[in-house]
Amino acid sequence: MALILTRDSRLTPKLIVLVVVAADQATKSWALNSLSEGRIIDLFWTLRFNLVFNSGMAFSQGQGAGRLIGLLAIAVAIWLWLSLRRASSPLAIVGTALLVGGALGNVVDRLFRGDKWLAGSVVDFIDLQWFPVFNIADSAVTIGAAMLIMSSVLASRSRSLL
Repeated sequence: MALILTRDSRLTPKLIVLVVVAADQATKSWALNSLSEGRIIDLFWTLRFNLVFNSGMAFSQGQGAGRLIGLLAIAVAIWLWLSLRRASSPLAIVGTALLVGGALGNVVDRLFRGDKWLAGSVVDFIDLQWFPVFNIADSAVTIGAAMLIMSSVLASRSRSLL
């Protein structure tokens, strides 16, 4: 069954968000169970699985500001979800859905992996050894942002040709 991406499609963004959050949480659960006690799994070249916890935001900035970061992520996810109504292309729809799914994946960690409300740390485990350790949600945010930028560039080019 193929998903048809149109501006009017309501199922596709919901499905993308659901798949991103589910994949993110499933892989984090695997990491917590398989990489405890300092276990590291080397895959190839510099890629390894290495469990770390991030109480801050991207690149471990803002350590200790988890509640503020979590609230901001929730607000951004809601704003992005509402912006889907104005999405002008399938690329923008998928990019926005990936951003929302990634943001919510990390918010779930902040909500449920700590002993206080929004005090949990994000589980990261994909380690390239030359880049900060990240997870599936972080990847979805990065890919979604790139897709939104590409969508904007393409829309701008098509307008300039008119």
